Amino acid sequence: MTATTVALRHRLAERGVDTQMLLLVPATIFVVALFIYPFGYGLAVSLQPREGGMLSAYQAFFTDAYQRDTIMTTLRIALPAALLNVLASVPIAYRMRGRFRGKRILTTVLVVPITLGTVLTAEGLLNFLGPAGWLNRLLLTTGLTDAPVRLTNNFWGVFFSLVITGFPFAFLLVLSYLSGIDPSLERAAATLGAGWRQRFFRITLPLLAPGLATTFCLTFVLAFSVFPSAILVGDPTGSTRVISIAAYEAAYVRYDYAAASATAIIMGLVELLVIAVVLGLRSLLYTGSTAGGKG
Repeated sequence: MTATTVALRHRLAERGVDTQMLLLVPATIFVVALFIYPFGYGLAVSLQPREGGMLSAYQAFFTDAYQRDTIMTTLRIALPAALLNVLASVPIAYRMRGRFRGKRILTTVLVVPITLGTVLTAEGLLNFLGPAGWLNRLLLTTGLTDAPVRLTNNFWGVFFSLVITGFPFAFLLVLSYLSGIDPSLERAAATLGAGWRQRFFRITLPLLAPGLATTFCLTFVLAFSVFPSAILVGDPTGSTRVISIAAYEAAYVRYDYAAASATAIIMGLVELLVIAVVLGLRSLLYTGSTAGGKG
């Protein structure tokens, strides 16, 4: 390193400029190109409707009950699916953070649904839970039911699909947060006579709470953007007409790109609102020095 380079770094440091921050430039360009610019472009398109004022696309969405109800429909599907994925992943990840025989095989089995994809998952649900699927044939053969049980092409089909595809993400995230908690904390509590319930609810769970909030937010965003499942194993014109379907129809059925962009912006705002509520509750319930759920 030459003296000129050292002198330049000193002068920049005196002015509060850290040359190592230049390493963030590629990442900044990536974020701007793939996130900020598309959002800004979509917002601009939503403010240029075919007729009416700048906000007429938003007004049309909220004044039309058929469009407006897609928000609650999506929330009724996404919130329970995300909550179930997080709650189901906690006990499994808690047990699997230690070492035992067959851990790798069991982890592989739990993560396999990530590789299946939405279409293959939907096909499997139709073959197993559909009107002519294995489950209904078994129920009809044994006489437990007189008619096929409807578990697909409705709310339950989409819900099961979101749980199957979303659980691996929640499980891996929770497992990583649990692995970051120092096990010596629980061992110290055990030496003081604390049972496993006390150790979990008074030590592990409070430290894990920030990680659970983050996991819920990520799994909720994944579930809220549901589109293929709502069509393949749902009722896209009725009980599972989610907001992403409304955006698709506006863009590629009516070719109203302002309405489609407005629907997408509303979709993003609803997601941000739910995330803000969850993170706000996290700050109320957890006041420790760690924000990532690690002890």
